[in-house]
Amino acid sequence: MSQLAALAPTTLWQLFEQLCRIPRPSKHEQKVSQWIQQWALSKQLTVSEDEVGNLLISKPATLGMENKKGVILQAHMDMVPQKNNDKEHDFLNDPIEAYVDGDWVTANGTTLGADNGIGLVSALAVLASDDLAHGPLEVLITIDEEAGMTGAFGLKANWLQGDILINTDSEQEGEVYMGCAGGIDGTAKFSLDFEPVKNNTTAFNLSISGLKGGHSGVDIHTGRANACKLLVRFLLIAAERYNIQLTELNGGSLRNAIPREAEASFVIENQYIEALKQGLADYLSAIRFNLKAIETDIDMLLISPEEFDQCWTKQCQSQILNAINGCPNGVIRMSDDIEGIVESSLNFGVMRTKGQRFECMTLIRSLHDDGRADVESMVRSVFQLAGATISFDGAYPGWKPNTESPIMATVRDTYLELFGALPEVMVIHAGLECGLFKSAYPDWDMVSIGPTIKFPHSPDEKVHIASVEKYWQLLVEVLKKIPEKKAV
Repeated sequence: MSQLAALAPTTLWQLFEQLCRIPRPSKHEQKVSQWIQQWALSKQLTVSEDEVGNLLISKPATLGMENKKGVILQAHMDMVPQKNNDKEHDFLNDPIEAYVDGDWVTANGTTLGADNGIGLVSALAVLASDDLAHGPLEVLITIDEEAGMTGAFGLKANWLQGDILINTDSEQEGEVYMGCAGGIDGTAKFSLDFEPVKNNTTAFNLSISGLKGGHSGVDIHTGRANACKLLVRFLLIAAERYNIQLTELNGGSLRNAIPREAEASFVIENQYIEALKQGLADYLSAIRFNLKAIETDIDMLLISPEEFDQCWTKQCQSQILNAINGCPNGVIRMSDDIEGIVESSLNFGVMRTKGQRFECMTLIRSLHDDGRADVESMVRSVFQLAGATISFDGAYPGWKPNTESPIMATVRDTYLELFGALPEVMVIHAGLECGLFKSAYPDWDMVSIGPTIKFPHSPDEKVHIASVEKYWQLLVEVLKKIPEKKAV
């Protein structure tokens, strides 16, 4: 028996082990969708697919539960594909190498996909059971949650029949979520200007790595460093003191992941090389000291690659570096209404050299539209002043808390009965799909629960084994306590 299959609840972990074998990065969910559909048909369950690729699996109520309100268990099928720089892994073909590490399940050098894989297999485990009591049950599995919420945006009215939606995408056992932040993507584009490389220069590549990274929503308040921002800060120093000129600049991989790695290529006059090396050593020592409580493995590597024929002009370089350095990043404002909750934030997620063009990608999150607009205006101003074009798209609404939610009260009271303590009722600074569902299904009563998942969207991702069992117990018991429909 494998490590995962030996864990409890058995069916859930067996399904998660199977899920880990199936590639499912965002935008590439075909294989996992096919697996889910084949699995559902093997269980004699009704399964259908909508125009965008969302899946709906239905199961009749158990005996005596036919008059209960219909429940929708909801998860997304995609995962964030992140790996350590030294890890060989093809997310389109290779399985996730999940293993037990003490009290946790984690993966070998890549994201685990517990976000939202555990929620997904918990819904399947409910469907697979012959002895769990529940009313009319639907399982909604959406696509592309991590990279655009395409599935939630495309959900059509009248496809589902249930009254209550339980989202399984929360990441802290003992917390019940009744609201979430909305967000918007920003993309800034610069036209690059080049000039010939001067004589008596040497080309170098400078990289920064070893940062923890993480989820740009739930980890944004932790003080984790941004590799792009750290590298650009040094490049500004190097441009002023050592007269470097860039040839390429790249960092980060996803808007919704805090960048862990970044790199730049540049040329430098030979007379400044030794001073550059000493300046880099001093800078690395300083950031290691200043960030030692959070970032324990920062490294910067300077190597000499192939020669370059052309480099960025100094004006072009100055505009780009100053814009990135000046762009807000991290927590912008804490909530005045909910203690300890981030209201608005910005993640500077990606910077890319693309031929004659340079792009920066950001993700703004806020609990309300005005907060989002405020941060959007800051980003727009910074990049427009630097001569870039800036656009914003993919806006999605937050999920406004409903303190009178019946399903929230049911989950809260059931948790107290099971575990002898009240859960915290929270609003999460991340983009759950619930806000988007309200446009097609405005009357749904919604709540979000899940096990404890640490460091999602990074190769440090791990899920706490004991919390999965508690989450499962809560889910099963809540399904028993769903009230009956009121007679019309």
